Amino acid sequence: MKRSFAVIGGDARQRCLLRQLRGLGFPASAYRVPDTEDSAPELSGCVRGADILILPMPALAGAEAVRTAGGGVPLADILDAAAPDALVCGGMLGPAEELLLTRGISFFDYAKDETLLLQNAELTAEAAVPLLLERLPNPLADSWILICGFGRIGKLLARKLRALGADVTVSARKPRDLELAHILGYRRVRTGSFADTLAQYDGIVNTVPAPVIGPAQLQFVRRDCALLELASLPGGFCAEAQALPGYCAARGLPGKYAPETAAAIIRRAIFRNLDLEEAP
Repeated sequence: MKRSFAVIGGDARQRCLLRQLRGLGFPASAYRVPDTEDSAPELSGCVRGADILILPMPALAGAEAVRTAGGGVPLADILDAAAPDALVCGGMLGPAEELLLTRGISFFDYAKDETLLLQNAELTAEAAVPLLLERLPNPLADSWILICGFGRIGKLLARKLRALGADVTVSARKPRDLELAHILGYRRVRTGSFADTLAQYDGIVNTVPAPVIGPAQLQFVRRDCALLELASLPGGFCAEAQALPGYCAARGLPGKYAPETAAAIIRRAIFRNLDLEEAP
């Protein structure tokens, strides 16, 4: 059976995803996708008859509105216009799960797909390198870099930076992560146990969505240190750190750095969930 899609809101990834679906021969309508004409004058006309509604990543602006070009659209309005048996796909749907479950709507949160998360982490790590290079006070080779967090992004970024000659230290809380960092040949420090050692770093990259560098730690950070924030809100740097000239908030890098590839990653995750082939 040929599946039909409605792509709603988002950023450049949604625009690329829409084009990819159409290029593969799938019927795909658009509603408030950036730089894209709506498929119908009204929301109902854009989603009517669609088997699968694709929301952005992250899907929501607040708890009940979908991120769209020109402002958010209430998720309830989208569900009212959709077919009762439509599947809702989106990234980070957590705040909307109660509404979806109450309405009996099937949904797939592709931000929980492990393959997608790994592929996005690779794009994020790759995009982070030039951002760090722009802000370091010294060449990357022989620079001392602290990576806060040793999850998917931290592991991939540490490997890339060391390959380029950086002296990499990993901070983590879990003993297993600290041991893995040691086995892989990185310096290591337990998160929160920085004391005055922060002064040695030319760059600090945070991948932890929780406070890591607060005012107490910031007093030891050099004023010329590059501070790169990769974690989702609230992030790991305090407000005072964010005011420094070397600070850069770099969230959502896959959609900014490689939207075509990021869109394909999302599309393949949805297709895997649906057990759908690349042709209709």
